[in-house]
Amino acid sequence: MLRSVKASDYMAEKLITFTPETDLFEAINLLLKYRITGAPVIGKNGELVGLLSEADCLKAILTLTYHEEEMGGKVGDYMSPEVYTISHDADIISVAEEFIINKRRRLPVIKNGKLIGQISRRDVLRAVEQFAQDG
Repeated sequence: MLRSVKASDYMAEKLITFTPETDLFEAINLLLKYRITGAPVIGKNGELVGLLSEADCLKAILTLTYHEEEMGGKVGDYMSPEVYTISHDADIISVAEEFIINKRRRLPVIKNGKLIGQISRRDVLRAVEQFAQDG
């Protein structure tokens, strides 16, 4: 049954992550290099402290340009500290509902307060496709 498929079964585990101290342009370069639209920001103990998206980067650049400041800064200055997450044992239907309700493209997957992966809308579609083929 599709409802028994868990987020942890389809999440990506090898993630590009940043720390609040990561240089903003280093982060932008990694987003571009790996063709990703955002990445989790991790604290010293592996806890999720935010998310840096392409939109956050654009806002940072616009703000710096508007104020005629030198380009730069740290990820922690521009990341979104409020992050929607999903539990590792959430069923795939709950994950899909979360994507629809909150209009998210990806969700960090949490277990015991730590980031263990990330699941995207594409991962959910992959789960449905596999279930349909196996059915």
